[in-house]
Parts: sequence; C-alpha cells; structure tokens
Amino acid sequence: MAQKMSRPHAPPTLSVKGQDVRIRTIGIVVLTGVAIWFIAANTKSVGIRLWVPTVTLPLWAVLTVTLLVGLLMGGLMAHRRAKR
Repeated sequence: MAQKMSRPHAPPTLSVKGQDVRIRTIGIVVLTGVAIWFIAANTKSVGIRLWVPTVTLPLWAVLTVTLLVGLLMGGLMAHRRAKR
C-alpha cells in the first residue's frame, strides 16, 4: 500500500500586481475600510450610560474606541492561538 504524502497547507492567496496576497488580508483591509467609512458617517452626539454617570460623546469617538478595543482583543486572541 502506498502512503499518502501530505503537503504543508498554504493559505489561499491572490496575485495582486505580481505579489501574492492572502485572501484574509484583503478581507481585513475591506472590513477596516467599511468600519472607517461607518465611523466617519456617524457624527452626532450620543448619551452613554455608564453604571452611574451618563456621558455625552460624539458617536464617532465611541465607535473608534469600540473598533480599537475589538482589534486589540482580536490580536491578542490570534497571538494566543498561534502560541499553541
């Protein structure tokens, strides 16, 4: 019986201007662009109730902080997963 030789798994890529770019990278760039557009389109002030006080801030600031916290948490989780 012949044994199957497994090839190392390479991530899917596309060729952009002669360079291979991972599809995940393209998706991240597109989602980041949409998030920035969404943040720029929402400029009104909103009231945010913390446990006791209510704070009034521009919505773009709240969305930016939320995006940065999400990116930080995603990066930490990806880093932890890569260590395993």
